[in-house]
Amino acid sequence: HTPMYYFLSNLSFLDICYTSTTMPVLLANVFQEKKTISYEGCLSQLFFFVTFAGTEGVLLAAMAYDRYVAICRPLQYPVLMSMKVSVCLMTGSWLCGLANSVTHTALTATLTLCGPNQISHFLCDVPLLLKLSCSDTCVNKSVLYVASATIGLSPCLFTAVSYALIISAILRISSAEGRIKAFSTCASHLTVVVVFFGTAIFNYDRPDVGYSLDVDILISMLFCVVTPMLNPIIYSLRNKEIKVALKKLAGKHGFSSEISI
Repeated sequence: HTPMYYFLSNLSFLDICYTSTTMPVLLANVFQEKKTISYEGCLSQLFFFVTFAGTEGVLLAAMAYDRYVAICRPLQYPVLMSMKVSVCLMTGSWLCGLANSVTHTALTATLTLCGPNQISHFLCDVPLLLKLSCSDTCVNKSVLYVASATIGLSPCLFTAVSYALIISAILRISSAEGRIKAFSTCASHLTVVVVFFGTAIFNYDRPDVGYSLDVDILISMLFCVVTPMLNPIIYSLRNKEIKVALKKLAGKHGFSSEISI
């Protein structure tokens, strides 16, 4: 019942949701000769995928702020990161993701598709649908660039600045044990941030030329599947409280290495 675990529970929920928007269709098409998705289903997938992915980016920035306050302002932590503040940050993350998704989905729905309506990918995403349109997409592309800067780049920069301040504060700690303990509190989140924003930037902000379709699909698979799968593993392996809880759970259900006589 602390802000960090409140954010972690929402992060876990987001990972489940935005993986579930792409994987069922992908798995279904693996066993079908004709791999299709309805136009309504494509827009629905686009809406939920952009919502959850955008929300997660902003949420990771909020978690970086939580770590900054915990390490750089420890005495003010109960005030700066109260439950009310945590709820506001979480609500703001969802609202940002939802507003971004509604805008993109509404603009994409107005496009005229002129065939053959074939996407060489396993999901429906905004850049892919823009390529299928024969109508003017200047507004769509402009909004996409603005969204990349506000929902994508801004949380990334905010997170980078937060960790620059965190690392600076850690290096000022006199004892080596204190530095290790302080860094361990944010190592898991830093790992998740690097994986998430690294794959997201490569997926959306790289040049349109110079990459094969196989590489494009591989990076998208890392972003949509591997990253959310790694998140709980990273936090479990790096988190002392979760390790203790797992040991208690194993002992409670009789998975102990000791034998009672």
